[in-house]
Amino acid sequence: MKKSRLNLLIISIIIFISCKEKGIWDDNIHLSTKAAEFSASGDSVTIKTGGNWWWVSDVSVDTTWYYGFVGVDLQSDNYTIKQNCFDVERRDKNTLFIKVDANPNNVKRIITVGLEAGDYFDRVTITQKPK
Repeated sequence: MKKSRLNLLIISIIIFISCKEKGIWDDNIHLSTKAAEFSASGDSVTIKTGGNWWWVSDVSVDTTWYYGFVGVDLQSDNYTIKQNCFDVERRDKNTLFIKVDANPNNVKRIITVGLEAGDYFDRVTITQKPK
């Protein structure tokens, strides 16, 4: 009887572990907003965070991805990532600022800013109107 209970316990533990998603933490960034709509002429947004231990992991503009930001200390409390059409700035531990230049295209532009905090990932999506 004890052996069957032990086997049942072991099987239950194995099932529990195999069903649990690995590498996913609860939200520890707590973004004030995850989406914004910008005008065609350019715009900006300031987003507050509830957590203070996070960094920018990537930025995309339509199908172009930016990551591995050379010369940027992502562990710092403040830094700026500049590319040809956007500025992404961590102003302090709880403030993310995103500025996008005018959209020169006749179609909407989608900009995403990926954030990471340990093993939690989140994203701010900006939809910019066409010119």
